[in-house]
Amino acid sequence: MAPRIINGSAELKTLVGEHIGYSEWMEISQERVNLFADATGDHQWIHVDPERATKESPFGGPIAHGYLTLSLGPVLMPQVAITTGFKMGVNYGCNKVRFMSPVPVGAKLRLGVKLLQVDDIPGGIQTTYEFIFECEGAAKPSCVAEVIYRSYE
Repeated sequence: MAPRIINGSAELKTLVGEHIGYSEWMEISQERVNLFADATGDHQWIHVDPERATKESPFGGPIAHGYLTLSLGPVLMPQVAITTGFKMGVNYGCNKVRFMSPVPVGAKLRLGVKLLQVDDIPGGIQTTYEFIFECEGAAKPSCVAEVIYRSYE
């Protein structure tokens, strides 16, 4: 599915409160989990030891790090929407983040995006989105976060 194209701050402001769309499904591989563990130094066995995780964890196998799930926002967001009319943008932070259910290795994950707020800042705008990460077939979202970007004109 093609991303939604949003033309500048004026159009963004008309979309406040609207669900923007969903990304494609992405399979979460053990390799991705291991690379994230290497990048962060978080080698907890529930993530990187499939044999032990299958035997001992309450999840029945290895799971992705919560912060790996959250870090996929910048990968998946451009599949949902691309905003034009800005020279540059930066991640500004998060207001709320909850990891509500595990992401098992091998699961398919997607991102749903809702635009919560657009505020003027010097030289541009600040947008607050609700990111909802879902595993295919799961009863609850894996992660729900308010994510803030700043875009400069």
